[in-house]
Amino acid sequence: MRMGITGTHTLFYTPEPEALRATLRDVFGFPHVDAGEGWLIFALPPAETGVHPGDRPFHMVSFMCDDVHATMAELQAKGIEFKGEPEQRGYGIGVEMVLPGGLEVQLYQPRHPTAI
Repeated sequence: MRMGITGTHTLFYTPEPEALRATLRDVFGFPHVDAGEGWLIFALPPAETGVHPGDRPFHMVSFMCDDVHATMAELQAKGIEFKGEPEQRGYGIGVEMVLPGGLEVQLYQPRHPTAI
């Protein structure tokens, strides 16, 4: 039996919302709708969620890719900054992107089976 949940809506908070919206629209190419007054809502690629143990409650948004090195190079060519180089992590190869407003989002190539 399927629940009434139809999707996931994530939120990014940044002091530069217009710049981040432009990045998601123009650099990442995510389809979007205008909810009014330039308030863009973006469609994302398929998603999955994992549950990890932690000392405190928090959540994280990561973007997955098939080839972290190629995706990083493509995004750098479009002006996206990264913190360091991709590194082996227990779940895959990851690196943090720095999006407008100093928002850090992980880009990673999963080593684990994915649900999508």
